[in-house]
Amino acid sequence: MSSATKKFDSRRIRLGMVGGGQGAFIGAVHRIAARLDDRYELVAGALSSDPARASASATLLGIAPERSYASFEEMAASEAGREDGIEAVAIVTPNHLHFAPSKAFLDAGIHVICDKPVTATLEEAKALAEIVRASDRLFILTHNYTGYAMLRQMREMIADGAIGKLRHVQAEYAQDWLTEAVEKMGAKGAEWRTDPSRSGAGGAIGDIGTHAFNAAAFVTGEIPTSLYADLTSFVPGRQLDDSANILLRYESGAKGMLWASQIAVGNENALSLRVYGDKGGLEWHHRVPDELWFTPYGEPKRLITRNGAGAGAAANRVSRVPSGHPEGYLEGFATIYREAADAIIAKREGKTAAGEVIYPGIEDGLAGLAFIDAAVRSSRTSSWVGIDI
Repeated sequence: MSSATKKFDSRRIRLGMVGGGQGAFIGAVHRIAARLDDRYELVAGALSSDPARASASATLLGIAPERSYASFEEMAASEAGREDGIEAVAIVTPNHLHFAPSKAFLDAGIHVICDKPVTATLEEAKALAEIVRASDRLFILTHNYTGYAMLRQMREMIADGAIGKLRHVQAEYAQDWLTEAVEKMGAKGAEWRTDPSRSGAGGAIGDIGTHAFNAAAFVTGEIPTSLYADLTSFVPGRQLDDSANILLRYESGAKGMLWASQIAVGNENALSLRVYGDKGGLEWHHRVPDELWFTPYGEPKRLITRNGAGAGAAANRVSRVPSGHPEGYLEGFATIYREAADAIIAKREGKTAAGEVIYPGIEDGLAGLAFIDAAVRSSRTSSWVGIDI
C-alpha cells in the first residue's frame, strides 16, 4: 500500500527510527525533540544491528514486538505495507549508515529525517540528492542549530539589509573531548568518529565543522565558492583531522574563516558565529544562545534577546517560552522536527508548507559533503580549491 493511501492519526505523525538503541546519545536526543511539541509518536524501529539489543531497546521505548525489526530493509518493506505504517523515519546511525537506509525508506514512500552529515562521502551525497529529487517524499537533515531562534533572527536581519553588503564571516566550533586518544579507551562515539571507514574523510570538519559551515550558510544565504584548508591530526596515530583552519571565499566578494577543533582544551561545545557587512555586525555564541549582539556602524552595541524587545517574527515563531527562560540544544532539534511535521502534514494534504517553514534538506547536506571534500583536497595539496556542489 502506498503512503498516499495510508490512514494516519491526524494528531501525530507515526515515526520510526533506525539506530538509536540503548546507550545511543543522539537517538535519545531525536526522540526528545520529536515529542517536545507532541507532533510524533514513535511506533517502529530497527534500533540496533544486534537483534537482542534492538528488541530490548524497543521494549524500553514501548514499541510493539512485531514492529521491532532486525534490519532497516525489513522495516522499510514491512511498514510500507501496513495500513498504519510509519509516515516518517529518523535515521540516527553513524555516517556510513545514512545512505542505504535513506534510499530504502524513500523508495518505500516514507519521509526521511536524517542526522548530519547526510552521508559519509560526496559521491553518496550526490547519489542521494538524485534519489530525493526523483522522489515525492521529504528529506529533512537535522542541522539543529538552524532551529535556534537567534540564528533565525540573524538570518532575517541579514536578509533585511541590517548589516548591509556582506564582507566577512567568522565561524568556529571548538571542543576538547578528543584531546587524548579516547577512541582507544573505549569511548564508542570517538571510535567511529575517528574511523574513516565509518565517518568518511572528515574528522573534526565532518563532525562539527559542518555545523559551523551550515550555520554560516543558513544565516548569510551564501555558500563559499572556494576554500584553503589546513587540516591536522594532533593526536599520534589518529587517522582523521582533529583540528581545522579554513579560509573561505564567496562569489559576492565576501571572505570568511572557519575553525573547527576537538582538541581545544577548555572548550566543550563552543559554536560561535560573527558576520560583518559594510553597515554593521552581528555576533552569536552557542553558550548564550538566547542573545544576539547587533552593532550598527558608528553606534553602540545592541543586545537582542529571544522573545524580547527587538526580536523579529522569524525568531518569535520558534520561541516556546518567555524571554529569560533559556532555550537551546534540545529545543533547536525540536524546532527542526516541528518544521518537518508542518511540511509532512502539508504533503499529506496535497499542499505545500507555508514559506515560513524552514528546515535543512538534501541540498544543505550536499553542500556539507562538498565542503568536507574540498577541505580534504585543499589540505593535501596546500592550495585553493573549488567547492564542488
